[in-house]
Parts: sequence; structure tokens; C-alpha cells
Amino acid sequence: MNGASPLERLLRRDRVITIAGVVALCLLAWLYIAAGAGLGMNAWEMSRLALFPHQQTAGVTPDMPGMDMSGMDMPGMDMPGMDMSAIATATEPRVWGAANWALMIAMWWVMMIAMMSPSAAPTILLYARVHRHALAQGQIQDKLAPTGVFTAGYLLVWLGFAVAATALHWLLERDAFVSATMMSSQSRWLSAIVLIAAGLYQLSPLKNACLSHCRAPTAFLARHWRPHAVGALRLGALHGAFCVGCCWMLMALLFVGGIMNLVWVAGLAILVLVEKAFPAGQWVGRAAGIVLIAWGGATLLV
Repeated sequence: MNGASPLERLLRRDRVITIAGVVALCLLAWLYIAAGAGLGMNAWEMSRLALFPHQQTAGVTPDMPGMDMSGMDMPGMDMPGMDMSAIATATEPRVWGAANWALMIAMWWVMMIAMMSPSAAPTILLYARVHRHALAQGQIQDKLAPTGVFTAGYLLVWLGFAVAATALHWLLERDAFVSATMMSSQSRWLSAIVLIAAGLYQLSPLKNACLSHCRAPTAFLARHWRPHAVGALRLGALHGAFCVGCCWMLMALLFVGGIMNLVWVAGLAILVLVEKAFPAGQWVGRAAGIVLIAWGGATLLV
């Protein structure tokens, strides 16, 4: 024991190192989002509680693109001295240049890291433990557990999701379904459709199948284990794919409540963690699905 090499002593502490790494990654991601994600926005001012978020911007932009505004009673629109050009500018979509695209993709990716890291931590820790055991049994020869490679594979899949989410974000903002200033829905139709679709997906067999893999990391690793760094990258990417399949519609709810609304981001992160890590998580997810469907129905009526 006393004659153990520095490398062997390091490997015995890999659990502590892994936990510290995941915690640091999660905290840095949350700090980046809370600081505005490099977009020059105040995430705290964009964070608010609202049962029907689209009503918060209903007086700024039309509910549906192309809506005839003539004859509508818009309080405050006829105030003397009001700068109508400023209002027009505020309601216009932002110009999406290359730099803006890069920042938006980074924002979505870092936000996914902040939200998903806590629920992915048990699988990451189990992977490190399995690799250490295989090394001790002489089944593999890798001296350092490629836990970081496994995590990288997982996060790369969420990067792909971030790119797709950014493209959808651009489309919704361009067509005035999502506010350019608050980055939340300003259409009851968008809000209702996303809420109901997310609720239905929560109750679907595909959601249940993906969630089952996420809730049983031991069975997942036993079935799909591959040695070495390439195997770790592949395994992490596969776990990330199941995770995206489980949570993508929940992430779409950010278009309703606000993409940088810290209240919604934290709430969804907690729901994902409960679904994956707690004994009754599967039933909590189904209950959330029923609530979302009812919420979407109520949104159509307001």
C-alpha cells in the first residue's frame, strides 16, 4: 500500500476528482448563463414567474405574424411625443451575423451543460468506477480512466442539439413567434403547441424507452461497454443520444418561458434530475406531462 506509485494513488482518488470536475463544470456553466452568456443581456431581468409568458409581450408585438393591427385598442400607442420608430426597432428581429450565431450556439450548449450535468453525474461516476475495476482486473491496460473522453462524447451530442436549437430559435424569432428582447414566446399558439406537445411526449413510449436507459446506468454500461478512448467517446455519445431523446421536448419549453429565464432553466433542470435519479422520477415525469397538457389547453383560452 505504502509503495503505491503516484499514478496508483491518483487512480484511487478518481471519484473525488470526477465529482470535483463535474461540479466545477456545472457551476461555471451556470455562472456564464447568469452573466448573460456574452449577449449583453441581463439574465436576472429576463427571469420572471408567469403562468402565461406570452402575455408579457402581447402589448409589444402581435400575437401572430401578419396580424392586422388596424382597429386594435393598444393602450399607450397614441401618447403624444411617443417615438414610434423606437417601438418599431424594438419589435424587429435582431440581425443574426456570424458572431451572433456563434454566441447563440454557445449559449444553448452551455445552458444544456448547466441543466444536464447534475443528472449525468451518476453515469459519469459509474463509468469511472467500472473502468477502474476493469483496470484492476487486468481486463484493460489503460493507465488513466478516460472519464473525460466519456464526458466529452456526452457533451458533443448536446452540442449538436444546441446547433439545431439555435436554428429553430432563429426561425421563431424571424417570424416573430419568439421575442428578440426577452427570448420567450409572444404567441399563444406557439406556447400552447409546445406545452401540449411536451406533455404528450412525456407520456410517449419513446420518452419512456430513453428515460429507462438514463435511469439504469449499470445496465447501459454493461450492454454497450467498449474499452479505450475511442470506446469511451462512443459510449458517452450514445448516452448523450439517449439523454437528448429523453429531454429534447422539455428543453423546447424554454421557447415558451424564456431561453434565458433562470426560473424556467432551474425548474427544468430539477425536473430532469428528479426523473432520472429519484425512485419515483418516472411517475413525476408522467404527472408533469399531464400538467403540461392541461397548461397548454388553458393557454389557448387566455
